[in-house]
Amino acid sequence: MRRRALLAAAALPVLPARAAEWPDRPVRLIVPFAAGTTTDILARLCAAALQPGLGQPVVADNRTGAGGVVGTQAVAQAAPDGYSILFGTSGTMATNPVIMAAIPYDPLRDFAPIGSYAKTSVILGVRPQLGVTDLAGFLALARQRPLSVGTAGTGTTGHLTTALIEMRSGLPLTHVPYRDGSRAVADLLNGTLDAMVYHPLGFLPHIRAGTIRPLAVTGAARHPLLPEVPTLVESGLAGAVVEGWWALYAPAGTPAPIVARLNALANASLAEPATRAELERQGLEVMGGTPEELATLTRAELAKQREIAQAARIRVD
Repeated sequence: MRRRALLAAAALPVLPARAAEWPDRPVRLIVPFAAGTTTDILARLCAAALQPGLGQPVVADNRTGAGGVVGTQAVAQAAPDGYSILFGTSGTMATNPVIMAAIPYDPLRDFAPIGSYAKTSVILGVRPQLGVTDLAGFLALARQRPLSVGTAGTGTTGHLTTALIEMRSGLPLTHVPYRDGSRAVADLLNGTLDAMVYHPLGFLPHIRAGTIRPLAVTGAARHPLLPEVPTLVESGLAGAVVEGWWALYAPAGTPAPIVARLNALANASLAEPATRAELERQGLEVMGGTPEELATLTRAELAKQREIAQAARIRVD
């Protein structure tokens, strides 16, 4: 383990003279969501992994509000000196910019991508009493009567998935957004909802107990925790792929050597077996990669989510 860490450190980029002292004080990792959320848990895991390589504390700083806009804007407006980093999400970087009016930042112009961190698909689950066992049965029932589909809120991965299922199937579904995903799960269990689209960890205990039946996952491939559950594409909805993801960004104009060093440290941490095991325990898939790959991902996700939002008329004023 020590030899691997030394080799990773040796591979880190060398900073030019005027940036050689960075960092000489704590680095803030801005988390645009509340403590205890999945984003917060992942950000703290990331901060702890970055800290040894930087030689300074990396402090997770929760800046909540407006669906992640407040914290994201704080980094967009921060000095590009490497001391303020964003733990961004697919929501803050690709969804909010296309569904919110007059959003105060541009995800492409105002940020320097550092690297992707992790991703997950979500699950379309139903109450067993609904009497369907696969997506085909669910859509057949939707042709007969309206079906309610709960999500953790407007503009979430669950909402986009619901809209995408409607687009690809041509069938209307009744979207029911909640402020708290756990409340939606409770309503699914008590029969208030017919179905819900939610992340694997929130569903897994109920799937194992037999109180929620998974019909499909939204990723490009089957989820590692639920290998027996087909994807939406496998179930007949061509092009129906929606994944939530997390990534690191710095303010635009941050010196390239600083971005490169943060990228190298993040990738090194994601290669550690302990980090990978923890992410997999959370139901997530490791990403990693270059700043350029994250820039490409951000552009592609903006285009994809804009298409879905416009077709489904998803808008938050």
